[in-house]
Amino acid sequence: MKKTFFLSILLLATFVTNAQTYIKINGLSALVAVPQIGIETSIGSKSTFSVDVFASFWKSFDGKPMQAVMLTPEYRYHFKEKYNGFYAGAHAGPDIYKIQKWNYWGTNKYEEGLGYRIGATIGYQKKINNKFVLDAFFGGGWHQGFYKGYYTDGTPGRYETAKHYNKSGEWLPYRGGIMISYQLN
Repeated sequence: MKKTFFLSILLLATFVTNAQTYIKINGLSALVAVPQIGIETSIGSKSTFSVDVFASFWKSFDGKPMQAVMLTPEYRYHFKEKYNGFYAGAHAGPDIYKIQKWNYWGTNKYEEGLGYRIGATIGYQKKINNKFVLDAFFGGGWHQGFYKGYYTDGTPGRYETAKHYNKSGEWLPYRGGIMISYQLN
């Protein structure tokens, strides 16, 4: 297992150092202290591979838990040229959260658990100069969550009756913003 992990890291590092690679940060989410950082690298004439991490470290917002971490590896196809113009992406990734779901807003209930997402992204990239690119994007898809439901007001126990984890699957928008990208090589 360790050999496979280290070999994967070595191959990725070799590939990234020989390809056009950008590091990026979501300017919109950074404004509300919810960082989203990532890296995108060329893998073909019109293809790139992007991976980013979105994290909300807020203990709560208006008394409701607001913690989440999402990892999103994504394949992107660029219709004109890489890093300039429209693209479409496909992704799948895990998440972990302690948050109040949208359909419980206004109640004293929240969920703590983990899940996975499978979805798509559409976006537009605009080269600013030979080092910087702006990337406006929006995405969503299917989220499958495995969680335990609790009360925010200190009521003991869980609000749902699942023996171990409750399950919830729904179609959701869960990605968006404007990434500010800087070319490494």
